[in-house]
Formats: sequence, C-alpha cells, structure tokens
Amino acid sequence: MKAFVLVTAYLGVVLFPLGLSWAVGGPPRSLQNEIASGLGMLAFAMILVEFVLSGRFKSISNGIGMDVTMRFHQLMARTALGFAMVHPLLYTAAPAGGERPWDPTRQLVLTTDFTALASGIAAYLLLPCLVLLAIARTRLDYSYELWRALHGFGALIIAGLLLHHTIHAGRYGSLPAMTWVWAGMTVIAGGSLLYVYLVEPLLEAWRPWEVTEIVRLTPKQWRVTLTPTGHAGLTYDAGQFAWLNIGHSPFTFKENPFSISSAPADGPNVSFVVKELGDFSGSLGQLKSGIHAYLDGPYGNLTVADRSEPGVALIAGGVGIAPMLGILRQMELTDDVRQTRLVYGNRSETQIVERDWLASFDTTFVLSNPPENWDGAVGMIDNALLDRLFTRKDYENWLFVLCGPGPMLEGVEAHLLARGTPASQILSERFNYD
Repeated sequence: MKAFVLVTAYLGVVLFPLGLSWAVGGPPRSLQNEIASGLGMLAFAMILVEFVLSGRFKSISNGIGMDVTMRFHQLMARTALGFAMVHPLLYTAAPAGGERPWDPTRQLVLTTDFTALASGIAAYLLLPCLVLLAIARTRLDYSYELWRALHGFGALIIAGLLLHHTIHAGRYGSLPAMTWVWAGMTVIAGGSLLYVYLVEPLLEAWRPWEVTEIVRLTPKQWRVTLTPTGHAGLTYDAGQFAWLNIGHSPFTFKENPFSISSAPADGPNVSFVVKELGDFSGSLGQLKSGIHAYLDGPYGNLTVADRSEPGVALIAGGVGIAPMLGILRQMELTDDVRQTRLVYGNRSETQIVERDWLASFDTTFVLSNPPENWDGAVGMIDNALLDRLFTRKDYENWLFVLCGPGPMLEGVEAHLLARGTPASQILSERFNYD
C-alpha cells in the first residue's frame, strides 16, 4: 500500500508540469514538436524528483525499503536521461530567429538565442556524465566521499541550468504559471539537498557519540561500538542501518552507511560490523577508543519487527551478516517464539563472523573456497541449497530477509518468487548502488 501511494505521488508530481502546460499553453504545434517539448518537461521534472529519491529521507526509504527506493532512483535517472537525450533531436525544422513579435507563443519559431540554448547544451553534456559516473562508481579509482560530493552538487548545477533553459528557451516554460511551477520545484529539490548537507548535520551535532570499542572479528572485519554522549541514543529496529561518521565534523562528506549489528534490547550502545574496503574502513585498526562520532539514522526496512509470519529465514552473504546479527540477538533477548533459519555464505572460513554464537541457532554455513576438513555446505547460496533447507510451506509462509552482494540477492529473489514466496515476504538490502 505504501509503495502504491508513493508511486502515485511520484506520477502526480512528474506529470503535473506536463498537464499544466497543456492547460495553459495555447494552440498546439506539430505533434513531433509537442512530443519533443513533452519529453523535455518530463526529463526535467524527473531529475528534480531524483533529489528526494536519494535514500536520505526516512519517510520514503523506510516505508518501501532502501532497495526499492534506490532501484527506483536508478531506473528513473536512466529514464530521465533517455528522455533528455531524445528531446532536442525531435524538433522539426522551423523558421529560425529570436524574438518575433508576430509569434509571441513561439508556435512557429524555435529560439536561436545562444544564452537560452547554452544552458540547455551544458546540461545536455553534463547529465550523461553524472549518470555514467554513478553507474561506474565502484569501478573508478576515486573515493566514495568525492563521488558523493560530485554527484550531489553536480545534480544541483544541472538543475539550475535546466531551470534557466526551460524558462528562457521553452515555449511553455516562459509562461508565468509554468515559470513559477518550475522555480518552485527547483527550490524544493535544492532544499532537499540543503536538508541533507546542512540541517541533518546540525541535528547530529546535538546528539554526539563516542567510540568505546573496536574489536577485530576476522582478518578484515571489525566490530565498532558507539556510546551516546548526553542523550538517550538511537531509536531503531534490529536490521536497520545508519550513516556512520567517526572523527570528523558532522558537516563532512566522510560518512558511510553500515548496518547495525547490535539489538535495541542490548541497551543504548550501537554496534556495527565493518569490512575493510575503502579509505575509512581500511583505517579502523588505527582508531582509538574515545574518539567522537555521529550517526544519521535509522534507515531501511530490513526488520522483522511487527511481522506475523511463523518463521524467519535470514540469508546473508559476507558482511551482509551484520543486520542478521542484530535481528537474531533481538529475537533471542525478547524470547521471540518464531522459528528462524540462517544461511550464511562466505568465500573462506576465516571470514565467518561470530561463528560459535551463530552455531547455537539453526545455521547453515556456506563456503565457496572451503578448507580440506570443512564439513559444512560448499559452493554458493543457490537454488539447490535453498530447496534442501526450505519446504514449499516455508517458501509460501515464511518471511525471507536477504542482505549481501547484488548478484547473490538477484538469484535468491528470483528463486523465492518462483517457489511461491509473495513479494511482500521478501526483504532485501544490497551492498552497492549507483
């Protein structure tokens, strides 16, 4: 229901400028020119809404899930890019010229005013760069913090260029009613960025944390525990995640999303399992207790709280075990009577986190590169393994919670759906998004 409401709201916002232009725009031009203008308006509206679909607004991402939010963000960004690229190519030849007093509605003439066109040309060149850099982010050798700054402010620059182009070069955008609509939507988009980078950090500054424990769990994985300083802590459900900033100002770009591995019932302290990958996680061994930290959260809907399914299946790959630790711990501390089954995949035995404790549950450890004396499951978390662990009744009635790399989740999700698991009973969270 929440997804339906949000999709309906999205369509309403994106189509509103198009509908208003049709209502106030005067006599139509040729169909091809109208389609060209319509694609341009749709692309601009979709780009502006992308600011709100960034995943940093809990009312959206927590309602339908971070996976759905970010995949929708990706899909709409690429759709908007396609509309924007086709938009200028569809205009048919028309008498050239700037202002023509005999054609005040620009019904016959496309402007050749370079100032009005230049902003559109600049946005036309920058937009594909922004989208392609996001798609290729994990394959490019630059930091996440740099990418985040470039992505946010690059999108803001493109929005400003498109606003100028739409108002000064567009037949419909120059109408007073449309000018106000586009300006208002651009201000809201820019305001959402301001909220993420200014207002939210201000709120975080009033709720500082302190690093009280850093423990190496495996050769490349650490548990980091924070204690609230002067406040009650974070209100969250087991399985959610937060943006973690250690040792920096709350206004920095040096924050990263990590799943919370502790349980609310544990108390006010919050723990994370962090794998050494980037600049931040690679320096964890050098951190010392007592350093200040900030949290922005909680986010995500990877939680079993308030669910009525009789069983909970937890399927994790690698560091995707982090939210599962919190879920299992919360269920244990609250005497949750639901049946649980954990499937935990890694490449090697040395990567297994909290092995002894997890073995006290119904856990299947899976290794793709096992040692000679390994007596657990071997290979990948694939269809055959799942069918050995779950019955048809389990597939149809249990809640399945997935966290791990994208390819693994795609295969598991497809198999669950094929085995009759309702989509509403599949919760998933991927590691990376473009």
